[in-house]
Amino acid sequence: MTTTIHRSALSGPGDLAGWHLEGPAVTSFPAGRLRLESGAEPGEGQAANFVAWLPVTHEGDVRISWSFRPLHEPGLAMIFWAARGRGGQDVLDPALPTRSGEYEQYHSGAIHAYHLSYYRRMWPSERALHTLNVRKSHGFHLVAQGPDPLPAAIDAEGDHRIELTWRGAELTVEVAGLVCLRWTDDGGVGGPARRGGRIGLRQMAPLVAEYSDLLVEAI
Repeated sequence: MTTTIHRSALSGPGDLAGWHLEGPAVTSFPAGRLRLESGAEPGEGQAANFVAWLPVTHEGDVRISWSFRPLHEPGLAMIFWAARGRGGQDVLDPALPTRSGEYEQYHSGAIHAYHLSYYRRMWPSERALHTLNVRKSHGFHLVAQGPDPLPAAIDAEGDHRIELTWRGAELTVEVAGLVCLRWTDDGGVGGPARRGGRIGLRQMAPLVAEYSDLLVEAI
């Protein structure tokens, strides 16, 4: 049995009510889908990247699905889930250190989270071999990899559906209906499996991408 805890077409500015942006994110809807890009120059490095936290938390088992369309490379797209402060706080608790989109603040800062990098096209090595990467923080722990079937931006025709399912301590990732990754967190790396928390989207500049039909379900 599933329960919808957040659903959004991401088709206009009103759909971003309650979202929390960290870093130089620029949002627009020129094609009726949420377009995310950086307002900073890529030469600024990590300072050009950003995170967008959704206006919802999950308490445990969750399925997150969304449609994704890359428009301009290079860059990287990532999703966080089960994100909390290391003391159990909401990641938006004002008592936590301020974050600005720089990755170290998320993997080795004041929060715990899982990170799925599902569109890795920043560096030549990433463009040569497309993989999904899962990391677990606190710490920069690479815990799982799988194949990434998403096309490069130049070949992307239409939207591609991505589905992340977190049940117990088991992760399944599907892209366009293909199961690309399964992983179980046995607690051997980075401490016990995380359960609930915030969900966030992250991009590395100069990637420009569009998102639509976001669905978050408790399962």
